Order: sequence, then structure tokens, then C-alpha cells
Amino acid sequence: MNEPNVALPPLLEVKDLRVSFGGKEVVHGADFSIAPGEKLALVGESGSGKTVTALSLVRLVHNAHITGSARLAPANGGAPIELLQASERELLGIRGRDIAMIFQEPMTALNPVYTIGDQIAEVLQVKQGLTAKQAWDGAVEALAATGIPEPARRAATYPHQLSGGQRQRAMIAMALACRPRLLLADEPTTALDVTLRGQILDLLADLQRQTGMAVLLITHDLNLVRRFADRVAVMEGGHLVEQGSVTSVFQQPQHPYTRKLIDSRPARDVDDPRGTEPVMRAEAMRVIYPVPIPGFKGWFRKGEFVAVQGAQFEVPPGGTLGIVGESGSGKSTMALAALGLIPHKGQLEVVVGKQWGPDTASNRGIRRLVQVVFQDPFSSLSPRMTVEEIVGEGLLVHEPALTMDQRRDRVHRTLEEVGLTEAQFPGLLGRYPHEFSGGQRQRLAIARALIVEPQLLVLDEPTSALDVTIQQQVLKLLQRLQRERGLSYLLITHDVDVIWAMAHRVLVMKDGRVLESGTVEQVLQHPQDPYTRTLVAAAA
Repeated sequence: MNEPNVALPPLLEVKDLRVSFGGKEVVHGADFSIAPGEKLALVGESGSGKTVTALSLVRLVHNAHITGSARLAPANGGAPIELLQASERELLGIRGRDIAMIFQEPMTALNPVYTIGDQIAEVLQVKQGLTAKQAWDGAVEALAATGIPEPARRAATYPHQLSGGQRQRAMIAMALACRPRLLLADEPTTALDVTLRGQILDLLADLQRQTGMAVLLITHDLNLVRRFADRVAVMEGGHLVEQGSVTSVFQQPQHPYTRKLIDSRPARDVDDPRGTEPVMRAEAMRVIYPVPIPGFKGWFRKGEFVAVQGAQFEVPPGGTLGIVGESGSGKSTMALAALGLIPHKGQLEVVVGKQWGPDTASNRGIRRLVQVVFQDPFSSLSPRMTVEEIVGEGLLVHEPALTMDQRRDRVHRTLEEVGLTEAQFPGLLGRYPHEFSGGQRQRLAIARALIVEPQLLVLDEPTSALDVTIQQQVLKLLQRLQRERGLSYLLITHDVDVIWAMAHRVLVMKDGRVLESGTVEQVLQHPQDPYTRTLVAAAA
């Protein structure tokens, strides 16, 4: 195993780094260094400045004023290279060869019109002067090093033909093809499912040990930091507020913001469900989509894709049923069926024996009792509607006899219930969604669902788009509302920590099937299925 060589001069030494956009400084005098072979994590929430800091080191931040010093040790002796003063020609030689970067979302970082092999080969031809044949062979070799099966065949595919994990492996192969001395990894696992995150992190650790490169990991995920890094630097509002070894910072954090981040892991806080009659019950639920059969034409030449296969569950009164699984497992499809938004087969009883009917009119009564909070508050709220219109819209449908003053009073009371008041936001009812943060928007979405006084809320990844501290606040709000209102929740998530914090019972789904179900304590503390054990281990 390669240990960071702290006895040698730093591979990269950054002093008084300042980055400004239009006269507004967003990184305020950052100082840090990375030793050869070291893994340093730069951690912070959205908007903390961590990605801008990393991009500024290789001058990939456009329209920014960058000052300070970022000195890269030379590969073969000589004077250090001042990255912030280097010419564009010098930087072209450094990028990819000495310093490489992995971006957060490979689907947008990879070129969709070139094969994976061509994109990696181009790097080798430009940076190492290889022939086309040598570069192609090098691309296949780089893909093989990342563990992609059938690397020669995968090299001839396009980005959209690969899975999310394979695209991220291809991005890593491209970054490491020229054996850089420093890898900048910007949220390399954020776009991946939890089990894939562990695989990619293990891959990076293995490749780091094999090559001896240093890694600057940009992340908001403290679990990744614990698992991967040697040292950690914590960033808040453009300031580096704390640095040290992972052990010292996590065991004895000095700065209040660091303590806040560490304490923000969701804590279990559930009461026993109220009563015994479930508010929703499914028996042998199946959701089937028609798919084209190759070689046939016409509507009657269709095959079937079974997205949910024979699911059985009950949502306890005043309790939470969690459904956990990766992307494509069928959990969100099951939520849509539970909401009556897509057709299903099998039995589904909603709120004491009612069933979804064939049309909007027949479902209006049930629709009031079953509401939904969607994953992304940035897209689920209309940008053209005011807060009063968004939150009060359900009353126009379900209580049309209310006067405008009565409706406005209900909107005010519901907003106060979710922690949004006129004292905090003068003119609250006339504001628009873009005037609020992500956590505040999700509170608006919760208020919109609550105002019609439902019995069941379907929560589809309600915190996945939020930073960790904001996630904790929203989970505490949902826990409080459940106690005060006696609400039942159908909670859809990929996050085992959220299930542990919120749920009474849990279903584990994979490929449309329920692999395991039971109480949260049974399933998460004593998992029986190998896939469940993998999920739990990845979240540890």
C-alpha cells in the first residue's frame, strides 16, 4: 500500500487562493497542501466553494478573477510550476498529464457523438504522441484497469449505451490514461446508486495505490471521506474552516460547522404506529409496460416489461413504510401506482377499502386523502405561481366553497406549520419559488400536500436533492408532522440512513421484485438477502 510521502516537499501547495466573480469573492484565502500519494478530501455543502477551488487550480473557471499561489512540484526536479501564472500553452501540457480531473456527471462530461475508446485514445494521442493504433490499445488497457467487462467491446460503444457505473469507470479510465500525479475528483460518486458508489470508491483507492498518485476528493458525503481520505479540509462559505487527519477531525472537530456536518446524519426517531388497520394495502401488485418486439410492427406486436412483480405491502396507520432500492428497482413505479397515476394489476386498497377508479372524477375523494411530495423541489413547483397560489391550489379543487380570506388563512396556518412565516419572509404569500433555498422549497411542497388534510403522504426521495444539514431539518419536520397529525408515509428512497431514521417497516426492491421485508430493525440490523447486506454495508 502506498502511504502519502509527507517527508517530501508537497506535490501541490496552495496559499491565499482567492476567486471572485464580478467583484464578489467566493473563495476567501484558502491555504492547503497535498503530499505525493496523499488523499485529501475537500468537504462542504452546495455553494461552499469546494468545486470552484478545485477548478481554479487548473484555471477551468470562466470569467473569474483568481489570485494567490498554487505551486505544483515538477516531475523531474527543477523549480515548482506556478499554476495560476502559467501560460495557456503550459496549462495544456499540465492538464491530463500531470493533473487530471473526474467530473460529477459523466453523461454530460463525455462527448455523446464519439465512442468511449475514441475519447480516451484522443487523450493519449495528444498528451503522449502515440499513433492511432497505440492510442486505441492504450484506451482498451485503461478500460480494463477500471474493471469494465469486455473492455475491447466497450471501447467501441457510445456513452448512452453504458450504465451509470460504466460511464463513471470510463471517465476514470480517461483521467488516468496518462498516469497523472494528481487527480481532482469532483463528486465522483454522487450520480451513482449506493452500491455503485462503494465500487467506484474502492476502484479509485486501488488505482491510487497502484499508481501512487495524489487525490483531491471534492464531496459533501462524510461517509466517503471516512472511507477514502487520509486528511480532510472543511469548507464553509468560501472559507477553509478546519483541516486535519480524518481521525482527528471526525473524533474531535474544532469548528462549529464541522460539528454540525458530523452531527447531521439522520437519527432514528419514530413512535409506534396508531391502530392496526392499514391505510394502504397491496396484494400481488404488478405494473407492466408494453415494449416493442424487434422485427415486428404495429400496436399488437408488443412484448411486456414487468416493472413491479407481485408486490405485497401494508402502510401502517400513523406509521411509515419505507421502500428502498437502487435506480431501476421499481420503487418509484410502485409509488406512481399507489398514487393511481399509472395502471396496475392486482389488489390495491387505499384508505380503508377504497380503490382508484378509471377517471379523475371518481378519484377526487381519494386524491384528497393521498398526497405526494416529489424528489426535486426545484422542478416540482411552478415558477410562474406565487406561494399562495402553489400552497392553496388544492383547496380550489377539494374545498371550492371557501372564500378567498378563508383560503388565505389556511395557507398561512399551513406555512407556519412547516416553519415558513411572514416574520422570516416579508410578503411571503406573494413570493415565487426562485426566492427560496432548496430546503425552503421542499417545505413549500410539503405545505402544498398538507393543506388538504391527507391521511397518507407518498414521499418520493424527499431529501435526495438537499444538502446533508438541510436533509436533517426536513426529516425532523416530517417526523414532527407525523406525530402531530397522525400521518402515514409511504417513503421511497435509495438512502438506508433515511429509512433508519423514518420508517417502521421496510421493503427492499431490486429489478422489480421485493427481496426482503419486515421491521426496520429486522431488515437493517439482521439482513437475510445478499443484496440487502450489500446495501447496508455500503451505507455504513
